[in-house]
Amino acid sequence: MKILIADDHALFREGMSYILGELAESVALLEAADCETALRYAAEHSDLDLVLLDLNMPDLDGFTALDLFSTHYPALQVVILSASKQRTDMKRALNGGAFGFIPKDTTSAVMLNALRLVLSGGVYVPSTIALSEEKILKAGQPNQQEFTPRQLETLRLLAKGHSNKDIARVMNLAEGTVKMHITAIFKCLGVSNRTQAVLAAEKLNLVSKEINS
Repeated sequence: MKILIADDHALFREGMSYILGELAESVALLEAADCETALRYAAEHSDLDLVLLDLNMPDLDGFTALDLFSTHYPALQVVILSASKQRTDMKRALNGGAFGFIPKDTTSAVMLNALRLVLSGGVYVPSTIALSEEKILKAGQPNQQEFTPRQLETLRLLAKGHSNKDIARVMNLAEGTVKMHITAIFKCLGVSNRTQAVLAAEKLNLVSKEINS
């Protein structure tokens, strides 16, 4: 596993290196003290699994950097790690393509669980500032026009209970591509697992309830 930590505080990066060592047996860490270096590392290391990005950076603000990561490396999972607890910052980050928002005062155990959720294809929002599922859906109001045809087909097969492998076979796609579609679906619906995605899709009439019977 290869992780990039983009934060201008060396002491914080050093502390994070100890925590991240518990994510897997072998974790390679890259450290960047500014956004320019972080983006250069992303270009040089196509095998990056995760980016932890601070919002308050010396050269570019984190939101600008997040936009650049989302534009140039859409498959790369970027998690905001910030001292901010503002709900507006959280929503802006998630709407901007972040796969999670973790306050810096989060305990190491919660942080590790959050990162495991992201690495498994989910989106992490801290419970202290998280919107309820209902409010997220009302705020976003996703509809069929906001999903690509591939994502809609993936969602309908997911609702039928198909595994990623089954979906890949039916749609003639690589499993990695299916995972990317599912991650995008989770983000759009504001959910973190397959069951929540199906329930949310049913509420929005994206799939029929009869599909699951």
